[in-house]
Parts: sequence; C-alpha cells; structure tokens
Amino acid sequence: MALFNRKSAATTTAVVEKPAVDPALAALTGTYTIDPAHSRIGFTVRHAMVTNVRGSFGEHEGTLVLNGTDPHHSTASIDVTIASIDTGIADRDAHLRSGDFFDTETFPLMTFRSTSAEQLGGDTYRITGDLTIKDVTRPLSIDLEFNGSATDPYGNQRVGFEGSADILRSDWGLTWNAALETGGVMVSDKVKLTFDISAIKAAA
Repeated sequence: MALFNRKSAATTTAVVEKPAVDPALAALTGTYTIDPAHSRIGFTVRHAMVTNVRGSFGEHEGTLVLNGTDPHHSTASIDVTIASIDTGIADRDAHLRSGDFFDTETFPLMTFRSTSAEQLGGDTYRITGDLTIKDVTRPLSIDLEFNGSATDPYGNQRVGFEGSADILRSDWGLTWNAALETGGVMVSDKVKLTFDISAIKAAA
C-alpha cells in the first residue's frame, strides 16, 4: 500500500493507492474442498533426546475459502480424526490414542478454525486461527507457501499449499512423559506440525 500526496494551490489531499490485483490470483477465488487422498497433515517430535519420530493423520477433511482479490478475507476449516494417527509402529500408535495422550475415545477430533489471514509477501501467507485438541482451544499461526494451481485430468481445478507450525503439546494438555536415566525426557514438548494440502474448487 502506497501513500502519495497530491498538492494543489488550495488543498493538500492524501491519496491511498491500492495494490494492483493479480488476475491469476483473482481467478482462484472460490470454495475448495481438501482432497485427503493427495494431502498430508503430519508431525515431527523429538524422541529420547536424540532422534525424531514422524507421523501423520490419515483421516481429515476441510474447506478453504480463497479470496484472490483480497487474501485477508480467505478462511480455512479443518477436522482431523485423531484415531487415524500413524507413526509406523502399531504399539506406539495405540499408546498415542490412549488416555496418556489424545484419549481418542473421549476426544475424537482435532480441529482448526481460522480467524484471520494475511499475505506476507510473494507466495507466502500466514493463517491464524483456533486449534482445538482435547477440548482445549488455543491460537495457532501457520505459515504457508502457495504452490500454484492446475486443472487435473478430470477437469478439477486444484490449488496446493504447504507449511508448518511449532507448538508445545503441553499447552493442549498433552503432558505424558518419562524420564531418561541419562537425563532429559522420552518425548519433547515441542512438536512441529506440517501441512501439505491439495484442494479442489467447488463447481460454480
């Protein structure tokens, strides 16, 4: 946004110049459904202080409402089925579903509802909203990169985003841990959430 002063003999007027709208982005305006078959919501957490464990949630659904003319008006809504957690080891996944961690029988969903969006520059955006886990709701900001748009072989218009956010799991009541004989703990408090999203535009 630029501010210019136009001076005349009688008055001085401040004129706000709005940034030009990119026609390609404006054309993306619409409602999109996240395609779970081509999207991934994952996480990385430090294990035993020495290595990383990676996992993902296989079942999720969501909606993006994109405003290519004014990205500030874009929104996102995502529901994740926590019992679909997969770290590649069945016993560990069962422990994560238990009352020590997510207690999926009582709290089956993790949800995100956006409250604001902003363009940071170029193809980078930040979406802020409310992340709810185990009935605890706290704000979360996710930095996303827009990977582009394309029409797939079936005629669907797709958009792609990828991004990440760091959280402290204890902020959402996920506090289970075990002390190590050599010092430190079994599971780090810090968790990196990762998002690779492909979404399909709804028919007009």
